[in-house]
Amino acid sequence: MTREKQTLIWIVGFAAAMFLVHLLSSILMPFVAGMAVAYFLDPVADWLEEKKLSRGIATTVILLAFFILVGILLMALFPLLQRQIVELVAMVPGMAENIRNEALPWLERMIADLPADTLDNIRDAAKEFAGRAVKWVSDVVANIWSGGLAFFNMLSLLVITPVVAFYLLRDWDLITAKIDSWLPRDAAPTIRKQFAEIDQTLAAFVRGQSTVCLVLGLIYGAGLTVAGLKSGLLVGLGAGFISFIPYLGAASGLVVGLGIAIFQFSEWAPIFVVAAIFLTGQTLESYVLTPRLVGDRVGLHPVWIIFALLAGGAVFGFTGVLLAVPVAAVIGVLTRFAIARYLDSPLYRGNTGDP
Repeated sequence: MTREKQTLIWIVGFAAAMFLVHLLSSILMPFVAGMAVAYFLDPVADWLEEKKLSRGIATTVILLAFFILVGILLMALFPLLQRQIVELVAMVPGMAENIRNEALPWLERMIADLPADTLDNIRDAAKEFAGRAVKWVSDVVANIWSGGLAFFNMLSLLVITPVVAFYLLRDWDLITAKIDSWLPRDAAPTIRKQFAEIDQTLAAFVRGQSTVCLVLGLIYGAGLTVAGLKSGLLVGLGAGFISFIPYLGAASGLVVGLGIAIFQFSEWAPIFVVAAIFLTGQTLESYVLTPRLVGDRVGLHPVWIIFALLAGGAVFGFTGVLLAVPVAAVIGVLTRFAIARYLDSPLYRGNTGDP
């Protein structure tokens, strides 16, 4: 078989896989979540196997401990978070009223200086934008809740994910060995090398970045709670959770935290403390946590990660968000491999063959 036909087969197979993922994206979430749990816990299972424990028993022990720990954390945090969510929702009307009172005089002065025709154009544009925004929000809500899909996804996430995680974690080595046996024999060493680099990239990012998010969530939540900020634990954990998107966690937490602090406190000192907590967390993430826990081996640029998350969410929904980083890692590794092959080819060197 010629190289052109092999390339065509790979391209067609990749396109078919992407179409299948798009077609089944509404039901893939528990399977992707189970695969992520299995991948995250596979090193622990390998370690227990080295201690002469069977793979099945090791898998059972690990998953029981993992889901029990997650359940305990959820049961411990849910009452606190529920109360803080209620407090935050109750604060929103007052915050909106304060913003209106502060901004209204400024807007009135600005509007008074505008010509009548310009003012009419602004009103028409505002009405059109408001109509589009309301339609967009209603469409999103309708898509989320239509046909009971949200309830089904939540139920499947709670029921199917542990089952998928168990079987994948138990048979992880068998699955990888079977896939390895399917590789084209001539290209198998090269493909194994690229898979090893992909695994290294994913392990460094997924496991390392998960630890970074957990540490930042604890720092933000504890710091804001000690500072006396209302809904501080909720804001801190939320900011830590979305810190896997570069800079978005600290930025969103800073905006929300400062908004609540300005509404809650009458003095400037607590407001500066809230700002200092997020600035300290971002500094620790940039100079301590990420270099030590994630490292420089990842090779995923922050802009590439943000683009992958947005593209995955736009094309495949929440399932696409879960798949975005692994797919970005695969594309990054294959792109570096393709560039290396190109730099070593006559297409780059030309007829002279100079390096």
